[in-house]
Amino acid sequence: MIRVALIAPGAMGSALGRRLVEHGARVATSLAGRSDASAARAREAGMEAVSDQTLMKVEIFLSVVPPGEALALAERFVPWLAGAAKKPVYADCNAVNPETVRRIAAAIAASGAEFVDAGIIGLPPKPGTPGPAIYCSGPSAAAVGVLGAHGLRIREVHGPIGAASALKMSYAGITKGLTAVASAMTLGATRAGVQKELLAELGESQPQLLGLLQKMVPDMPGKAWRWVAEMEEISGFLDGVAGGGALYRAVEELYRHVAADFPKGADVAALRAFFRREDSL
Repeated sequence: MIRVALIAPGAMGSALGRRLVEHGARVATSLAGRSDASAARAREAGMEAVSDQTLMKVEIFLSVVPPGEALALAERFVPWLAGAAKKPVYADCNAVNPETVRRIAAAIAASGAEFVDAGIIGLPPKPGTPGPAIYCSGPSAAAVGVLGAHGLRIREVHGPIGAASALKMSYAGITKGLTAVASAMTLGATRAGVQKELLAELGESQPQLLGLLQKMVPDMPGKAWRWVAEMEEISGFLDGVAGGGALYRAVEELYRHVAADFPKGADVAALRAFFRREDSL
């Protein structure tokens, strides 16, 4: 039975943990500093809470945390990895840019453990769905491939450490950038009093786009707080691309505002009214 460490049991981490457990893996986690909600998610997913030292007995270590916590988590485990007789492969699965993931890789390299750059694209797995794709790159990328036999969709990117993160940044920049543009223009139309006309025109001339936005925008306000740091990573990824860094710093500002406005602010209410998905907000 393969043993996997997965930190942390948030929405994505606990769902991945459950999928692994359902397919025969033994999944351990740490609840140090985590909330009662995280502890409950871990239990419900069948994940075992253990000490940091015990986590070193696994074969694969998956880091699934908010982008701003990724480097700190790696640094927390470097001493444990350095002291482990048989070191797990450390896979950073976070929404960070190539420069950040190379810093994380350098920290892990000091412990002697193998490192995999991984990027998750897609929503947390649910029963009856294949779940997200996990793209892996770097010299040790193939080591994570074994998780494909335990319910996860693992795809190798033939490139160095940083390639999988670049793919993640590019994909997330398109999907979350489009969500931000649609949200900003919806708020602009609402403040100008032409939201009904905009909705009608989108329905008539851009029905496919409207249908896509009705899936993407309504769930965004509750996630906006997590997307702020991700937009910061994307802006760093696009520094050197004309206007790219500045564009995503502006998107970061929008998501920061929506996060502060959630759940009952005027702008969140305007998005709710426009996209008619009140149950999602």
